[in-house]
Amino acid sequence: MSDSRFKIEDSRLAIEFLGVPVLNLESGIFNSLFRHLRLFLLYFSQYAKARLEYRMDFFSSVFASLLGTLASFGFLLIVFSRVPAVEGWSFAEMVFLYGFSLIPLGLFNVLSWNLYLFADRYLIEGRFDRVLLRPVSSVFQVLFESFRLESLQETVTGTIAVVWASRRIGISWGPADLLLFAAWVLCGAAIYLAIFVGLTATSFWIEDRIGISPPVFNLMQFGRYPLTIYDAWVRFALSFVIPFAFASFYPTARFLHHPEFLREFWAVPAVAALTLWLSLALWRSGVARYHSTGS
Repeated sequence: MSDSRFKIEDSRLAIEFLGVPVLNLESGIFNSLFRHLRLFLLYFSQYAKARLEYRMDFFSSVFASLLGTLASFGFLLIVFSRVPAVEGWSFAEMVFLYGFSLIPLGLFNVLSWNLYLFADRYLIEGRFDRVLLRPVSSVFQVLFESFRLESLQETVTGTIAVVWASRRIGISWGPADLLLFAAWVLCGAAIYLAIFVGLTATSFWIEDRIGISPPVFNLMQFGRYPLTIYDAWVRFALSFVIPFAFASFYPTARFLHHPEFLREFWAVPAVAALTLWLSLALWRSGVARYHSTGS
């Protein structure tokens, strides 16, 4: 069984990521976008209602997640209690960088829950058959069937950290800066999502319950700190092998006035588009070789 929607040409895969079947770019694209946006809102609202039925469980999850985030900021406090700067980066700049990294990460974490469970839940248990029977993109369904709502605290905490650090550093925000900031946050979230959609797609070949996503997820931590503190091979890996640096570090270069990274700053949207294209190409190949479990 295969998803016929993945037979469209590669140049249109970025639109397919959002679940939009590209049949008529002139007349059908806006109707499809509206339809899938409505589906997303229905998915999200129904899941939120069900999740909030158990309020204590939800708020305890939010609190536990917040404690983990604050512990990370505590690590920065410990480091800077001993040294005034790290490789030329002040405490306020590090807080800005770390805070920014949390904003796209929080958005990604809200949507990524099913990616970690994909191999076990969808392939081994056979739920992917049900996904392919529906007239909606399989990527869309996998991403939006469940959410990790407590991760929204990461986005809120990160925003608070950026505001605080901006005042300490003296960053002045104009309308263009705010638009760029929002756009680069979305690009960062798209890069995270694309990387893990691609990693999840390898489950069509590996057929393992856990997959290869968990160890790569731990590497995201490296992208939250200045690349200048790492060896050259680590900088290369975070930039060109698994481009976490384009989701967290490079987007801060313009705002923190680090002109040596401006070329990478402006390359962020291109990296986001490329990683989306590659991940969807891999997903399409995986879906094409998928065979029903028969259960």
